[in-house]
Amino acid sequence: MSGLRIRIDLAYDGTDFAGWAAQPGQRTVEGELSTALTTLLRAPEPVRLVVAGRTDAGVHARGQVAHADVDAAAYAALPGRSSRSPEAAAATRLRGILPPDIVVRQVSPAPAGFDARFSATHRRYCYRLCDDPAARDPLRLRDTVLVADPLDAAAMHHAAQGLLGLHDFAAFCKKREGATTTRTLLEYSWTRTAEGVLEARVVADAFCHSMVRALVGVVMPVGLGRAGVSFPREVMIAGIRDPRVKVMPAHGLALEEVGYPPPHLMAARAKEARARRD
Repeated sequence: MSGLRIRIDLAYDGTDFAGWAAQPGQRTVEGELSTALTTLLRAPEPVRLVVAGRTDAGVHARGQVAHADVDAAAYAALPGRSSRSPEAAAATRLRGILPPDIVVRQVSPAPAGFDARFSATHRRYCYRLCDDPAARDPLRLRDTVLVADPLDAAAMHHAAQGLLGLHDFAAFCKKREGATTTRTLLEYSWTRTAEGVLEARVVADAFCHSMVRALVGVVMPVGLGRAGVSFPREVMIAGIRDPRVKVMPAHGLALEEVGYPPPHLMAARAKEARARRD
């Protein structure tokens, strides 16, 4: 059996999922997508997936990326008698199998050396907050967190700038044995939209477990006027979880984009990302 690595670009509403990662007895994005691929390709074993960002329960994605190693002959046979490419046939047929809260945007052959997780150069997340009950959009309850008190978006943005750069983000991560908490935070900005919603744009080379929601939580006291703009940086430098920092609800968070280098640099980037940073 000859193998072929494919890239899958997808989006999902995370509300009714127990996160990305497959778990026994739980509905997960990975579980649904693996089952659909296994059915589509008539694979003798469940198709295994590698994902760019393992989103938690309730977290959404508009720009998720995964890869899978599949049987090349089974993949090539997907168009049947139609004139479609295997890529087009795979995407169309997956959309027909998957539930409506998962959408496959595109399926494509992966470049040499591509790894959905380790080849990525950055991940971009958005977090949405509404601090005015009268402005709350009932059509967006599943991706926007309602806050009872008014927030100062400018102060939150100013405070967030003190976190940029290469740092140990242990104060904002759930630690895992043997895993580093050193990351490069490339961008962290807060703006208020025309509709009055506060949106955070958070970009890093990679994120630890619960990191983005804790980064939102650490600027909340600043936005509420209960802490100065230096508070988030002080927490980061201290390097330990602070009881004043709340990990914000999952449903306000969405993975918007995963960035990759040019195809000829995929393997080199994957090798670099696998190296532990201290």
